[in-house]
Amino acid sequence: MGLRLFNTMGHKLEDFNPITPGFCGFYGCGPTVYNYAHIGNLRAYVFLDTLDRALTFLGYDKKHVMNITDVGHLTGDADEGADKMVKSAEERHQSVLEVAKFYTDAFLKDIDSLNIRRPDVICKATDHIPEMIELIKRIEANGHTYFAGGNLYYDVSTYPDYGKLANIDINDLKAGARIQVDPNKKSPYDFVLWFTKSKFENQALTWDSPWGRGYPGWHIECSAMSMKYLGEHFDIHTGGIDHVPIHHTNEIAQSEGATGKKWVNYWLHNEFLVIAKNKNQTEGEGDKMSKSSGNFLTLQTLVDKGYNPLDYRFFLLGGHYRKQIYFSFDAMESAKNSRVALVSRIAKLAGGAGGKDSLQTHKEYAKGQAADTSSLSELAVSYIKDFTAAIENDLSTPVALSCLQKVVKDSKLTSQEALDLVSRMDSVLGLDLLNSALSALEAPVSLSSATTSDDPEAAKIDALVAERVQAKKDKNFARADEIRNELTSMGIVVTDTPNGPVWSRKA
Repeated sequence: MGLRLFNTMGHKLEDFNPITPGFCGFYGCGPTVYNYAHIGNLRAYVFLDTLDRALTFLGYDKKHVMNITDVGHLTGDADEGADKMVKSAEERHQSVLEVAKFYTDAFLKDIDSLNIRRPDVICKATDHIPEMIELIKRIEANGHTYFAGGNLYYDVSTYPDYGKLANIDINDLKAGARIQVDPNKKSPYDFVLWFTKSKFENQALTWDSPWGRGYPGWHIECSAMSMKYLGEHFDIHTGGIDHVPIHHTNEIAQSEGATGKKWVNYWLHNEFLVIAKNKNQTEGEGDKMSKSSGNFLTLQTLVDKGYNPLDYRFFLLGGHYRKQIYFSFDAMESAKNSRVALVSRIAKLAGGAGGKDSLQTHKEYAKGQAADTSSLSELAVSYIKDFTAAIENDLSTPVALSCLQKVVKDSKLTSQEALDLVSRMDSVLGLDLLNSALSALEAPVSLSSATTSDDPEAAKIDALVAERVQAKKDKNFARADEIRNELTSMGIVVTDTPNGPVWSRKA
């Protein structure tokens, strides 16, 4: 069938035909590093990682570029509100760059914990101001700008296709309907390419430019950095669905306004993660996770509640990236139990195929390995075809995950074949299944086996750990949290393994 992707530009599934045969260049909008990423934010990067891995699995060479926004992003996407970076720096009593480094490191730690491959290029906005200035100069030379009130604006009336991504008709808008009217703008859709000191009296980071000392608008960084690393025409641009109406719409206008040609061929957008109003909710209204409202959970929150970050990855893969996914701790508990059961089955397969050595021989498959099925049985080949079809169908991870789960339960497959298939499939799903199974084979099975036999509190700790396990099974999360806090105060660390929880004392 070949890879098919849902292109937001046109709102339909399309065959993927890369500009250069066998190669895909793609850009994904990265984080604004003024706070911790919440688990809703992290959904975008699991999606990006799935795309990255799928391209490799299907035999493509690729270049994956992601930005880090460390300057000039306002609390609203349409040039209004306070500067998020400056606001966070003031609250933390640090410089903007200190804040940016702290939260960049935290973000990278989160994506590592989720087994997300680092993009081929991670580029910071503050390192690319000259590229932004040069791009703005090209836009200006092509007649798309005007200077007013100390700021350089993009005039959307000069770009006839403005709004084509989001199906926006600028003629249907009354002034002020989109955002609070900036008196310097000719149209509410116009946006700032370069701010001077007129926006903020004490802006933390400013640079010299042809328009005065100031700083770039938010949208220009993605255009400038993607073009630097991928060229003026590339295959795929991704981001959250909330980027469509303003950020990505403005990116297209300024990029094509500068070059006079098509910029990106395929636009892919992931949907929101929302907080379910009840434990069984899978559709309908939910609360969007938001930093501005304080309504968000971090990955560390899940870890503190006893979840492995890969439990969250498993949870996300159970929903298609273009569908809203509803978060609840009941759903997380189900995902955790399913992942642990999957790892346990794989560990048993390894036991029937030579134990730990069999797992160590099944390393992650490199590019093109999925196409080589010469050593597989007809049944195994059919599983590869089903899995590949799911991935080629707009990255359908729920179907792909179901295929994997069938493999580990199919007694007609030899253990070695099943492990071979797990390795191939997990190269896309990224659940680190073989290493997890290896850890399960090596892990002790008793609650207190991680401690010394002469620990005077061992019996008490065992009892508390067992009670916490039962409380979680009973969905009494309040009691489970109380026990976790008590264990933490005793200096005890509990690690969940496929064979059950193991505790140890902090070093």
